[in-house]
Amino acid sequence: MKKILLAFDGPHFSDAAFEFARKMNESQPILLTGIFLPQANVANLWSYSGGGISGPVYIPLVENDDAKVIAKNISRFELKCRNSGIDYRVHKDFTDFALPELKKETVFADLLIIGSGSFYENIGSGQPNEYLEDALHGVECPVIVVPEKFEYPTRNILAYDGSKSSVYAIKQFAYLFPEMVKNTSLLVYANEEAEQKIPDELFIEELAARHYPDLSIMKLAINPRKHFASWLGEKEASILISGSFGRSMISRLIKKSFIASVIKEHKIPVFITHR
Repeated sequence: MKKILLAFDGPHFSDAAFEFARKMNESQPILLTGIFLPQANVANLWSYSGGGISGPVYIPLVENDDAKVIAKNISRFELKCRNSGIDYRVHKDFTDFALPELKKETVFADLLIIGSGSFYENIGSGQPNEYLEDALHGVECPVIVVPEKFEYPTRNILAYDGSKSSVYAIKQFAYLFPEMVKNTSLLVYANEEAEQKIPDELFIEELAARHYPDLSIMKLAINPRKHFASWLGEKEASILISGSFGRSMISRLIKKSFIASVIKEHKIPVFITHR
């Protein structure tokens, strides 16, 4: 049995994120822990405390009505879990230091699920917004970002760029989802230079084919940051497996990642992990 975290911010309940967890439970029973973060006030977005080497600590400013809103969402979560036969827990003591506490939770979990369309949707003008970026940047377990409208995946898209991070993500997905690796899988290397070969192709094929029995490998002669999201948008009922959002990346550079473009397009679920 896996321990899965499902994160909600105060007023935004992601039915899509819950549905993904429900489908997981159908394949193999899970322990689903609901994480209920306080609502951020748009008028007074953040207060700052501390600083130093790690930078400022973000403290969401909690509204007085937050407790009532979160209580309703907790009741909704509990009812849906009971109706779906899901073993569940509720963690709601996040009135301060919401992101650091969420990241601590991920140390003790196998997977975090976030609904990309609702997770602090009122912060920032686009997706992924800064709050979502920060959450993805520092978690200690793999993450699945789920769009609000999606088909449960029947195909895996393995994003491979030759990096250790991308290889690690391919392995971690296989370990966490033994039932999904049986689906049709496509390992994709995207590089606009026609003469550029797939890095270490023999090695990655030997590894990936052991975990994904129905595997194809292809190279896309495109710039991944410009065109990969559009190409991926045509792949219905798929999930993208990626090693982006690693600890070593500067947070603001995440906006330039092709994975950020995929999340922004709200097309398919994205599995993200890093070493």
